[in-house]
This record gives sequence, structure tokens and C-alpha cells, in this order.
Amino acid sequence: MNLNQGDCIRLQTGEESFQVIGIDNEHNKCWIRRWPLLPEGSPVFEVSMQQISLCSDKHR
Repeated sequence: MNLNQGDCIRLQTGEESFQVIGIDNEHNKCWIRRWPLLPEGSPVFEVSMQQISLCSDKHR
């Protein structure tokens, strides 16, 4: 998977969209936050790249 910072993704287990904040290719993980951002902010959390799929559209 060609994943870049700022990409829109979805977790394979859900329909919500997330934005990639950081990528660690060596450990096969990335940090994401809910997209679009929530008014009070969207927390960043870590997921395995095996848990994600790219969205068909980019919400940048």
C-alpha cells in the first residue's frame, strides 16, 4: 500500500474516515485522527497498517 501523510483512510472494521498524521514503515504502523476534525479536536492514535484501507476520495 502506498500510504502518505495527509491521506484519507478507513479502518477495515468501520465506515468512518481518518487522516494519516505519521507513518512508521519500519514497524508497519501509522498514526491517525478522525476526519473531518471534530470541533473540540480529534485525538491521534496508532494503528497497524494492516488494519486500514485507502478512501476512494481525498478530504484534504
